[in-house]
Amino acid sequence: MSSGFGLVVRFELHDATAAAGFDQLVSQTAEGIKAHEPGTLIYVVHTVPDEPNVRVFYELYADRDAFDAHEQQPHTKHFLAEREQYINALQVTFLDAQAGKGPVAA
Repeated sequence: MSSGFGLVVRFELHDATAAAGFDQLVSQTAEGIKAHEPGTLIYVVHTVPDEPNVRVFYELYADRDAFDAHEQQPHTKHFLAEREQYINALQVTFLDAQAGKGPVAA
């Protein structure tokens, strides 16, 4: 598994109200991703047990170009502009696939 481009993003949200607004924004964004991004292979948002105001995204793209195309989509630009009102902290970790099983060709 030497191709693919991924990232993990951890969002710490202000409170339960912010989490609800953030979740709504994510839901809207995910619809755009499903409809317009064939190079986005996985885009999954997770909640964290015992941390109700944390969301963790796992994103996997066919390659860096697919990620760059994702970043240019109107729904993604809207998400990036609107998310700031909900978050206290943000941590992004970029990933390069090395081994395993997944939708990315070896």
